[in-house]
Amino acid sequence: MSAPLVLALDAMGGDFAPKMVVKSIKIARKRYPNVHYLLFGDEAKIRPLLKKKLRPYCTIRHTPDAVTNDDKPSQAVRQGRNSSMWLAIKAVKDGEAAGVVSAGNTGALMAMAKLILRTLPGVTRPAIATLLPTIRGESVMLDLGANAECDANNLVEFAIMGEVFARSLLGLERPTVGLLNIGSEDLKGTDTLRLASQMLRDNAPETMDFKGFVEGNDIGAGAVDVVVTDGFTGNVALKTAEGTAKLYSTFLKSAFEASFLAKIGYLLAKGAMDRVKKRTDPRRYNGAMFIGLNGICVKSHGGTDHVGFANAIGVAVDLVSNELNAKIKEECHHLGERVQQRQAASAEVISAPEAVAGSEISSGALPPSGAAQAL
Repeated sequence: MSAPLVLALDAMGGDFAPKMVVKSIKIARKRYPNVHYLLFGDEAKIRPLLKKKLRPYCTIRHTPDAVTNDDKPSQAVRQGRNSSMWLAIKAVKDGEAAGVVSAGNTGALMAMAKLILRTLPGVTRPAIATLLPTIRGESVMLDLGANAECDANNLVEFAIMGEVFARSLLGLERPTVGLLNIGSEDLKGTDTLRLASQMLRDNAPETMDFKGFVEGNDIGAGAVDVVVTDGFTGNVALKTAEGTAKLYSTFLKSAFEASFLAKIGYLLAKGAMDRVKKRTDPRRYNGAMFIGLNGICVKSHGGTDHVGFANAIGVAVDLVSNELNAKIKEECHHLGERVQQRQAASAEVISAPEAVAGSEISSGALPPSGAAQAL
């Protein structure tokens, strides 16, 4: 039997921790029997919750402190070196665990993970990526809040990482990728978006099918497998989608409660309604990846229950099993090579005597501040 995959769990992170975290292991054990868990947190609170059947698959690491939802990231980094969150991440850095899962403070988790794990070679900024339900199935979206402002190089990196993420989690051979914009036309959007689009058209890997720009309504339609944007726009889009879903759910509930006939209609439609509820259940899509770090770090929603946290554990298992980070490093390396080759070819053409005055020759080349400098 192969050696177990070890995951570090921040047992004190989340609104319902540690009970929620411990209960999630029971579900995860059925799906992933070859996983051992390092539980970081208050042993006095964790041990009574750990059933006898689960104890052989869990190791408790007592930590005196825990990061709260009110802690600022800078405060958590300075004062949380003995916290469950910090030590769970450090277990990945030290090679004790293959990945970490936490439902704790998002800002603190990102700050700690960046400081402890650092970024992968060729990646300047990590991003938050997750799966979203669409008409066609599921799509990947990033960044969802890690980087409020991004340049073209960052967006290119996000596209590369998102494409690898889609191949790893969705099993797609050649994911379609789009940049989120205010229109699909090539002239729409900011200079940053247009430059990123040109970079991807010129240098996208063969495993990526770059479709150009997509709009907000294309996200739910599943127009592309990977939606790429900056963290500010991505977070607004995600929260808007969540709010709209809650709005329609409230409207629907009110409509079915409006009259006796409406209640009968609900009973007749209950089977279909249950299927819709199951497909759109946020717990199914719980588990956002801090992608681009030199280690697997999965963020669970702070208000999730044990079912949602078990799904976040599943995301970590899948990413480790599919060697996500190794694939990202490989793609970033190849991208850097393609950019350098293109720049070298452009330089040779421009240096030729007959091309000295031909400014149109360089119009398709990357500018000096392009992805080659970052990668």
